[in-house]
Amino acid sequence: MRIVFMGTPDFAVPVLDALVDAGHDVVAAYSQPPRAAGRRGKALTPSPVQQRAEALGIEVRTPLSFRKEPGAVDAFAALEADVAVVAAYGLILPQAVLDAPRLGCLNVHGSLLPRWRGAAPIQRAILAGDTETGVGIMQMEAGLDTGPVRLEERVSIRPHDTAGALSHRLSLLGATLMTRVIGDLPAYPAYAQSEEGVTYASKVDKAEARLDWSIGAAQVDRQIRAFNPSPGAWFEYRGERIRIHTAAMLSASPTNYSTDFPTEPGLVLDDQLAIGCGNGAIRPIDVQRAGRGVMTSLDLLRGFPIPPGTRL
Repeated sequence: MRIVFMGTPDFAVPVLDALVDAGHDVVAAYSQPPRAAGRRGKALTPSPVQQRAEALGIEVRTPLSFRKEPGAVDAFAALEADVAVVAAYGLILPQAVLDAPRLGCLNVHGSLLPRWRGAAPIQRAILAGDTETGVGIMQMEAGLDTGPVRLEERVSIRPHDTAGALSHRLSLLGATLMTRVIGDLPAYPAYAQSEEGVTYASKVDKAEARLDWSIGAAQVDRQIRAFNPSPGAWFEYRGERIRIHTAAMLSASPTNYSTDFPTEPGLVLDDQLAIGCGNGAIRPIDVQRAGRGVMTSLDLLRGFPIPPGTRL
């Protein structure tokens, strides 16, 4: 089948690989333009999809916008694709693009629609404490993830899943499901989404990544897992941001930490960096100072003491 692929982050790469491995003719790959990267933000880095597509010898196109860039829609239509496969592309597709391929556009979406329509379904599912999610292959239409679904499969959210780990599992599953659908489209007729249970997964704002110690330890743990690897949950001490990559929840029990202090939100409870929350406490396991590599919390404390009794 003649396919145009449209995707940007790591989540999309297994889908592209699966289409190529299945023998489809991927005539072009669309991705968001290279972005500034590095500590000084000067080097332009191509997206993971662009890098993979170029390695596979596939032409890559990176329009800033189909609506604003002259000729972008016509250039897309000129590819005369049978279908466009979309996976976390990140740009809105106008109706003319949706209609251009002979069989329309199929999207790999990382949730069980209609729950978590939108930009950040994986992070929102973890933040909400969902115990399961999944992947759907959706026939795209103009609405925000409102199109009919051709195939979906459920996945359990494990207690220690980070957004990165869950995203990887879902991307591999999405690749499998997409190749199955593309391989026999009539066998997977589209069915309308339910009108009940609609929720929206808004884009993650970096401000959300600042840890709120007033909430319960379970919700703090969800923040840490949902924002790993990006944008990274953090707290501030001595004017410096400390990111927490992983942490353990501690119940309000003296057997979990030795302290002379009451378990209050944001209070450091012992010399191993147990931190009080609105209910219970957490103990960071892997942390990172600005401009440094990831280290254990004990290694952090050796060079950057945060004594018991400190309020964060």
